[in-house]
Amino acid sequence: MSNNESFIDEVTEEVRRDRLFRLMRKYGWIAILAILLLVGGAAWNEWRKAQARAAAEALGDSILAALEQPDPAARAKALSEIESAGDTRAVIAMLKADAQAAAGDRKGAGAALKALGADEGLSPVYRDMARLKMVMLAGSEMSEEERRKALEALIRPGAPFRLLGEEQLAALDIEAGRKAEAIGRLRAIYEDSEAGPDMRQRVGQLIIALGGTLEST
Repeated sequence: MSNNESFIDEVTEEVRRDRLFRLMRKYGWIAILAILLLVGGAAWNEWRKAQARAAAEALGDSILAALEQPDPAARAKALSEIESAGDTRAVIAMLKADAQAAAGDRKGAGAALKALGADEGLSPVYRDMARLKMVMLAGSEMSEEERRKALEALIRPGAPFRLLGEEQLAALDIEAGRKAEAIGRLRAIYEDSEAGPDMRQRVGQLIIALGGTLEST
């Protein structure tokens, strides 16, 4: 009986091996293709990462080279020749505006910053940064109404430059002779939990200079 069972087991095993070999001959190419796809996909991803890294490094080198130009006009020209897109374009454009202003082209710098502030294709943080820089650059060359409108768009809850916008609004109040309003706004900044040590020190000194106190009333 055991011989029969052994013979049956051998036959069964042989049949299994034969079926396995037939399946491998018939469908083995699928496994090979899957392996090739996995290997190829991994290689493609690594290549793309390497390309992106190389492009980022080249862009960074170009920006640094432009910023090292001692002449502001040459610096602005070098920055304008750098090709970029999206938020990176906004950063380069703001650096170029700084160079333009340093070279005496404040009007051109202001126009560039105004365009960035209105560009809906940029992230809100970059639009807000451009608006803030525009107001600070323009100073009294821009009407109080225009500056106040631009700054009030920055002080919405959760906005990244909310406190800086409030500080600039306080400066507008001082410029217009509204000392009490300025002190009230500055004290609110001083007591804000989001205000950093440097800002609190700066605002506190200004409050005292205006004749106010740092104690809440």
